[in-house]
Amino acid sequence: QVQLVESGGGLVQPGGSLTLSCAASGSAISRYVMGWYRQAPGKEREFVASIGIGTTTYYAGSVKGRFTISRDNAKNTVLLQMNSLKPEDTAVYYCTVPTQGAWGQGTQVTVSS
Repeated sequence: QVQLVESGGGLVQPGGSLTLSCAASGSAISRYVMGWYRQAPGKEREFVASIGIGTTTYYAGSVKGRFTISRDNAKNTVLLQMNSLKPEDTAVYYCTVPTQGAWGQGTQVTVSS
């Protein structure tokens, strides 16, 4: 059973950048598709980005061109680089292994001046 722990969230001004990290334990992430989702207050949890076992990536339209997902299999870690942040990016961000039904506890990202 894979366990996931997110970190790197915080308060940032509009236009700023943050990098979220997802550290996995219990299993090697090299075996899995990895993803990031987010949930804003009062809204449904939504897909943000995913990365395949290789390097294939997918992004939600709202973040494409601003966010980059990557994986470091040696460190068993997945990153989400977020640039040009907007107030509407404010949410709790979750790391997931979709095929295992595994989720982290989430990390809060707040974009505000």
